[in-house]
Amino acid sequence: MQTHVPAGEFKAHCLQLMDEVAATGQPIIITKRGKPVAKLVPLEPVVRERKPGSAKGKLKRMTPEFDAPIDDFADYM
Repeated sequence: MQTHVPAGEFKAHCLQLMDEVAATGQPIIITKRGKPVAKLVPLEPVVRERKPGSAKGKLKRMTPEFDAPIDDFADYM
């Protein structure tokens, strides 16, 4: 069921109505002088697939050797 909300009411309660749409998934029709002018709908969740190698160049190695003794590691902190 779609809800109709006058533009003035939408303006006064915009954030509350956005939360309602996000929670219920039901769109809201915004009207002006009784005529539909806009529709507030929830966004579909964005699913991003990670591609192999997508982190290449973004990771930083903190020590010259992963298995370095703790005494050597202190120089890198």
